[in-house]
Amino acid sequence: MANAISPLQPIRRAGQFGAPGKPGVTIQEVTGYGLLQFSAWGTPLAQTGAEVARLAGCSVAPEPGRVVSGFNGILMRVEPLKWWLVTPADRSRPKPELAAEEGAVLDMQDARCWLRISGDKAETLLNHFLPLNLRPSVFVVGAVATTAFHHVGATLWRDADGLNLLLPRSSALSLWQLLSESAHQYGLIEE
Repeated sequence: MANAISPLQPIRRAGQFGAPGKPGVTIQEVTGYGLLQFSAWGTPLAQTGAEVARLAGCSVAPEPGRVVSGFNGILMRVEPLKWWLVTPADRSRPKPELAAEEGAVLDMQDARCWLRISGDKAETLLNHFLPLNLRPSVFVVGAVATTAFHHVGATLWRDADGLNLLLPRSSALSLWQLLSESAHQYGLIEE
């Protein structure tokens, strides 16, 4: 899909909302990225992992539940046999391939909406909806989890800038509304 329009475009607005004073939450939609899924068939898992790490520009593929940054993007182990590579959007680059006996590559470029949630109350806000312990001492920088957000599958990871959610495009609008409305109690900046 070329030049996908954000599903949040009709409602997203920049500004500060909710409780007065210093906002406790910032929600930002991240655009301009690519997303590839690499699936291994199981038997050659180490071989597939090494190839995925090479394609991502990492020294090694991450273990399940972990994220590593490489020369070509952010590599996440979202399931025991799956990695997601988040890259800067560059459609001129050919899609990487795996040998058929190793696994498969799926371009998920326009399948997800990426939200970055940060601020002093980011974990508190997300814990209204996600059944995870998001304390920074438990869900550390470099952690990733596939979880349910209001009965919708979502991928969450922590980086140095905050918490990141990859949501299915088809549910992004309603989930954004839930986050935004709930964040008003803490003071919200939407970017």
